[in-house]
Amino acid sequence: MPKHVRLISFLMICSLWSMPKAANAQALIPHTLQLDATKLEKQGLSLAQEAAQLAQFQQVDLALPRARLASQLAPGNDKVWLLLGGLQLQTKEFDGAIASLKKAQSINPKNGDILFALGSANFQQKNYQAAVVNYQDGLKLKPNDPEGLFDLGNAYYLLGRLPDAIAQYDKAVSHDKKFWPALNNIGLINYEQGNIPEAIKRWQSAVTLDKQAAEPLLALAVALYTKGDRQQGLTLGEAALRIDSRYANLNFLKENLWGDRLLSDTKKFLELPRIQAAIQQRENSSSAPTPKKQPTQ
Repeated sequence: MPKHVRLISFLMICSLWSMPKAANAQALIPHTLQLDATKLEKQGLSLAQEAAQLAQFQQVDLALPRARLASQLAPGNDKVWLLLGGLQLQTKEFDGAIASLKKAQSINPKNGDILFALGSANFQQKNYQAAVVNYQDGLKLKPNDPEGLFDLGNAYYLLGRLPDAIAQYDKAVSHDKKFWPALNNIGLINYEQGNIPEAIKRWQSAVTLDKQAAEPLLALAVALYTKGDRQQGLTLGEAALRIDSRYANLNFLKENLWGDRLLSDTKKFLELPRIQAAIQQRENSSSAPTPKKQPTQ
């Protein structure tokens, strides 16, 4: 999974469904205006909920205009602005995303998710030092957040602060024993440092936690094949590419923080006839037309 950029927490998005109803306006406001203001805000929250649901199904193009309108109808709700900022990050509207997130922050400075999202904005623009500051500030508000710890680890990774990165990954796992991406990334660092046995151990643990996790499975396959366990390496490599063929793309792997040593070994591995056959088979099955259902007699 492309796991090094936290765009927005879908748990946070889902929380929009349980947002409290808009409070009534002050009694001094004329009754008709009070009803109108309340109705508009409720419509805004309803649109935000629709946008959140669409975002969960990756329908960002449909979600974004709803979130924009929601932010106008419910301008005092930090979750609506955070939702909008997160969607803008997904479409790489960085200036708009930062503006939306800062608006959310001005409404609720104690919302750690806003700081994590600002960190993602800086991370995606390769401003890793600024991202570190955002993540650290977010963790002051949510110190046990595994994703926040993981994101901080990734920023340290790309700054070359590898011991700091490993420390954050370890913290993420300590708060969520099933958080395999952190184990995976520790393995990436171990491999680049030449500690192949430790890398294999980490990837084996990640695969045990999630048998459908293609990334650690492929990394494990490459490591085993390279150290001489060729049959098992090929078998695991075929399985990984059946799960997700994107991992046959070296650029995709580099985006997911694979280092030079592992990329070099993976390039050789992907060129093997059996692995090439597995890639071709996966591509053929993906491009095959879906058979039409026969009408019921």
